[in-house]
Amino acid sequence: MRGSVLFLFLGVLLVGEQALAQKGDTTFSSKIRSVKLFRSGDPVSYPMITLNSNEQLELHFDDLDGDVKFYYYSLQLCNTDWRPANLSPFDYWRGFITNRIGTYRVSNLVQTRYTHYQAVLPERNSGPTRGGNYLLRVFLNDDTNRVVFTRRVLVVNKKVSVAGSVLQAFRGDYFQTHQRIQASVNTTGAQLQTFSPQDLKLTLLQNYDWYTARTIDRPSIYRSNYYEYSEEEATRFPAGKEWRWVDLRSLRLRSERVSRIVDSDTSRRIDVYVTPDEDRQRQVYLFYRDLNGLYAVENRDNSNAWWQGEYAWVHFTYVPAGRRPMVGQRVFIQGEMCGYGAGANNEMHFDEALGAYQGMLYLKQGFYNYRYVTVPEPNRGGVPPSASSIEGDFWGTENAYLLLLYFRPFGARADELIGATELRSNFMR
Repeated sequence: MRGSVLFLFLGVLLVGEQALAQKGDTTFSSKIRSVKLFRSGDPVSYPMITLNSNEQLELHFDDLDGDVKFYYYSLQLCNTDWRPANLSPFDYWRGFITNRIGTYRVSNLVQTRYTHYQAVLPERNSGPTRGGNYLLRVFLNDDTNRVVFTRRVLVVNKKVSVAGSVLQAFRGDYFQTHQRIQASVNTTGAQLQTFSPQDLKLTLLQNYDWYTARTIDRPSIYRSNYYEYSEEEATRFPAGKEWRWVDLRSLRLRSERVSRIVDSDTSRRIDVYVTPDEDRQRQVYLFYRDLNGLYAVENRDNSNAWWQGEYAWVHFTYVPAGRRPMVGQRVFIQGEMCGYGAGANNEMHFDEALGAYQGMLYLKQGFYNYRYVTVPEPNRGGVPPSASSIEGDFWGTENAYLLLLYFRPFGARADELIGATELRSNFMR
């Protein structure tokens, strides 16, 4: 009887971990805001580090309750599809499995009261022992059932060289609107015991968005130690256009794309109204430097952006073509600031009187990239958000691509990340 209860408990725990991992970058508490995870010293980088190196990640987040809580974190090893690996934590982690986030500070010089927490990881006496996908989980009171948010982390155990280039799509119907990746892998000297070309998997990530990621389990060309991935159907992405932006680094002075700021004298509420955005599908492509969907916490009103940054309700307005609602489509605002997903918090709603979609996000002072995406209604097939019908696509757009190579030897129970490289589509620059 006791064994049956234990088996049931482990089964429930595994199902819970799998569901959590599949959600990826998700915040479960409305009190947690401005979660930023990046390579130490580079606030607009992806959280990817090299195994057994001195590289570290910085974690920052705010708790709007404004009190002091005991937050802990752990990292769960996952496979290529972000399902938890069938390994004990002691097989991929050294030192303490959970660590407390002990650095925090209450906000000051701002109207919004919050507590800012930060950590540098992995810590000195703990860290990963193998490469792979890791899910960072932050939870309360060292209770892993009280998870407040999760974030994806990549740890690369560099064993092979991965090279690639971004090209214009070859097919005529995609020639002006899409980009394709041509990647090659050289395993010479890597001491990999591969029994089949399918032992290696290549994941392509455009602008850090896992909803549109592509995983290829079969190379187009395979010769001894050389693998090439160039099949267009598997490596083609809509090119999009440069991301829209809004500068919220100051709430005292209006920046270029802010139409007005309303700071109430009777409450702590601040409202920022962004200049209405128009449909860009039929507009001529314009190049400008962007953050490829990321955002940076910055402040021009006070000296420290992390605990002296103000919060405001930021109002976005999208004016569709003809000022008519998009039939059969739901509209969302998307970017790192809302996890690239399509949820209730970042959905836009059509106002018949204005002939425009409106949405509102609670954001900290900083510089934000965003775009508008659509999802079919109803979305029975799980179609990921698409920006093509609002933003349009142009083949020469500057995009960031991550090429991630995974390896699982025969008999192994987890995928290992053994190579990675980042590309930019710098056409005509």
